[in-house]
Amino acid sequence: MNKELIINAVPQGVEIALLEDKKLVELHRENSENLFGVGDLYLGKVKKLMPGLNAAFVDVGFEKDAFLHYTDLSPFIKSLLKFTQQNIDWKANEPFDFGRFAVEPEIVKTGKISDVLASKPNVLVQILKEPIAAKGPRLSCEISLPGRFLVVTPFNDIIAVSKKIHSSEERRRLQKIIDAIKPKNFGVIVRTAAEGKNTAELHEDLNMLTAKWQTIQTSLKGAVAPTRILSEQDKTTSILRDLLNADFNRIVVNDKAIYQDAKSYIERFAPEKADIVSMYQNGNNGAPIFDSFGVTRQVKSAFGKTVSLPSGAYLIIEATEALHVIDVNSGYKSVSNNQEENSVQTNLEAAEEISRQLRLRDLGGIIVVDFIDMKLPDNKRKVFEAMEGYMKSDRSRHSIVPISKFGLMQITRQRMKPEVIIKTDETCPTCNGTGKISSALVLEDEMAKTLDYLLQHGHKNLTLMVHPIMHAYLSKGLPSRRMRWMWQHKQWINLKASNTLPLIDYRFIDKEGEEIKL
Repeated sequence: MNKELIINAVPQGVEIALLEDKKLVELHRENSENLFGVGDLYLGKVKKLMPGLNAAFVDVGFEKDAFLHYTDLSPFIKSLLKFTQQNIDWKANEPFDFGRFAVEPEIVKTGKISDVLASKPNVLVQILKEPIAAKGPRLSCEISLPGRFLVVTPFNDIIAVSKKIHSSEERRRLQKIIDAIKPKNFGVIVRTAAEGKNTAELHEDLNMLTAKWQTIQTSLKGAVAPTRILSEQDKTTSILRDLLNADFNRIVVNDKAIYQDAKSYIERFAPEKADIVSMYQNGNNGAPIFDSFGVTRQVKSAFGKTVSLPSGAYLIIEATEALHVIDVNSGYKSVSNNQEENSVQTNLEAAEEISRQLRLRDLGGIIVVDFIDMKLPDNKRKVFEAMEGYMKSDRSRHSIVPISKFGLMQITRQRMKPEVIIKTDETCPTCNGTGKISSALVLEDEMAKTLDYLLQHGHKNLTLMVHPIMHAYLSKGLPSRRMRWMWQHKQWINLKASNTLPLIDYRFIDKEGEEIKL
């Protein structure tokens, strides 16, 4: 599979399109005014405790207080509170040695938030979910700093290896390396990308993350809540961090600063792939970057209520307050005369497109898919297994329930930011979006009054140019409306159809062929 990243810098921010085998699968928009991104760290002030919800509302500078539930506090919340206050009060120029920090006992999983945050302290928090609709951000106190190969979690000494690394020998090798290089008071999660990497590469990644933790300590010194302590990497770099692998073969950018950032990042972590980054040179006829790579066309066809499939089948995607509903409809083509086989083939095609739509629109929460009915359990299992396979490349946590006896599949997918909504409808130039236009009778009266006015002012040999539908309306029948006008005014009136005119527009042309301005 070939992966391409097309990056379009616009005045409002950055648009990033991820293509897999030339097919658009992810679309990210990084707004330059968005201050609350997933992974950002803030010094917040606990404002209100909600014992009934076992949660607290924290002021992080957003218009609405952010939500922090007890289950997101982290077992090491006492250590985090102590660490936060200690850094705020720190007077020395250099941050204190975190390796000598005395970690506090863990809290119990079934405790009460009022027992932990009763004094409404300042607390270091991480954005777990961006603000969605009228809700403020969702917070977590389980601080994690992701790198290319490792994720660092402070206040513990745990070493965990990604379950996607299946070789037990490789898992032991990685665990042994991390155990040898890991600083005290840091837990480390080994990411899938670390498979096959040597000690030097892992050590460099770990040093970068511990240096970032020192930056956090420095930023906390004398800080007053609410304030941002550390911003997550920009969207371009974070996507490269999570996706960069052997399949990645092209990154095209239309902005010099982003080009340099992307190139520097790849030269640092994958120098052998540094040449995949290129600067866009305005393509054919100066076309925008998204147009040149077919992104704009795919966006227009992929977003909207109805999504067409190559076979002629189509999806209907509807959103409600509680969930998203996707209805699979068979099209006009059939692969065979067997109804069951047709249903299976259409459902398999729909499953692939649905997995793409979930990533592309970043749909989250509960998604219910109404597949075309299948009678055989084996066919239902086949579609379910296909959906699981297509969803493997989805980086968001998700769960899929097999198709029920009603033909419904339930999917839950992690939602950390608002879904991507792009309006593909265009305002009708005739009705200006109202859905209504003047009746033909009203338009006919308006033309007749204009004709009468022009003839009274000495115009002769007039040509009336109208839309083809209006042309038919005025010229058909015996006597036609045009003939009645000629009898009334005793003047020859030419009638000409024009495909360029809107339905309710018209033009009068004089004998010199010039349009008469009214």
